[in-house]
Amino acid sequence: MVITPLEMKQFIIDTLGLEDLTPEAIGDEEPLFDGGLGLDSVDALELGIALRKRFRVEAADQDPALKDHFRTVGSLVAFVAGSGQGPLEAGT
Repeated sequence: MVITPLEMKQFIIDTLGLEDLTPEAIGDEEPLFDGGLGLDSVDALELGIALRKRFRVEAADQDPALKDHFRTVGSLVAFVAGSGQGPLEAGT
């Protein structure tokens, strides 16, 4: 699955209801947590569920790389691209 960083930024904004942000305001390698964008564990859970539903990616809680997958927009894009799954069609 190919998703651009800009599309991922918009996905994050839409998923988490960050209406005060634009995709252009989020750097591709800006940390999503730990002082960057300032997301918290609840945001991570919501984002993980949305990624699973939209892009059919699976992230096991025990996966030692899980935190790295969610570190930046760039790492999320790579994670989705590496999943080998396409997006679910609307209504499925």
